[in-house]
Amino acid sequence: MRAVVYERYGSPDQLRVRDVPQPVPGAGEVLVEVVATSVNLSDWEALRGTPAYARLGGLLRPRRRILGSDIAGRVAALGEGARRFAIGDEVFGDIMPRYGGFAEFVAVPESALAAKPAQLSFAEASALPQASAIATHAVALAEPGTRMLLNGAGGGSGALALQLAAHKGVHVTAVDNAGKLDFLRALGADEVIDYRREDFTRRGPYELIVDLVARRSVFAYARALVRGGRCVMVGGTGRALIRMLTAGALLGAVTGRRLGVLFVRQGPSAFVPVAERCAAGEVQVHIDRVFPLEQVPEALRWHGEGRALGKVVVAVGAD
Repeated sequence: MRAVVYERYGSPDQLRVRDVPQPVPGAGEVLVEVVATSVNLSDWEALRGTPAYARLGGLLRPRRRILGSDIAGRVAALGEGARRFAIGDEVFGDIMPRYGGFAEFVAVPESALAAKPAQLSFAEASALPQASAIATHAVALAEPGTRMLLNGAGGGSGALALQLAAHKGVHVTAVDNAGKLDFLRALGADEVIDYRREDFTRRGPYELIVDLVARRSVFAYARALVRGGRCVMVGGTGRALIRMLTAGALLGAVTGRRLGVLFVRQGPSAFVPVAERCAAGEVQVHIDRVFPLEQVPEALRWHGEGRALGKVVVAVGAD
């Protein structure tokens, strides 16, 4: 089968399309013929090997040579004891940390998958698993009528979180670059900020800050929160993560503001509810661009440089 492979950490230029052995599903697994795979921050970090936690699967070289973790496709074969799906079923799911989605076939635990809603295309379904889980957990921290700031709002997770928060009656201030501000307004943002021109931590105060690309100091976050408010980071630099887990906890105890990391539960229970709302037309799936498998390097670069409005998808097989 064809797959996009990399041997060492670095830029998208490290990626190559190669013929590799087709995987065989083990016990409790199914073989999925991949139709579409979306690009996530986890792919970008695993490719570059940074922040440091991205190397947990291999300190010097990547242990998993094929990236891609949000997939949608059709069940092609069943491993021993796999009974949830039948051959030909249309499925989608998050297969991190094993990855393997930038390939024509991937073997995954059937527990990681859910039936694809018929109303969603394979591309739309592939755009949802990780982003839905992050958005759901983030918005669950906000109460109707409170003020929430969402940094990195124009990406896949941010676009879903913004819509979910707006539907919930949360007042949302969305932060991203100037090219995405109209997009954020259309999604329901009450206020927008271009982070290149204004320091969002000098606005507010907010009951909740969700930072999807955290780089700021814990003191900057604290000053933007009301007393009793909360700030959580989802993605960002390794330094920001360490500061949030250490200095953030101490500062929070002193100031009465909670600063920490958003821990996201993975699996169908975390992403299927949002997929159902998308299928019903309540929430929109925004796909910025679709690249063929041969252009995975370009897809990763487009995503990693923060240029996408919503999600970037790789078309692997026939829809």
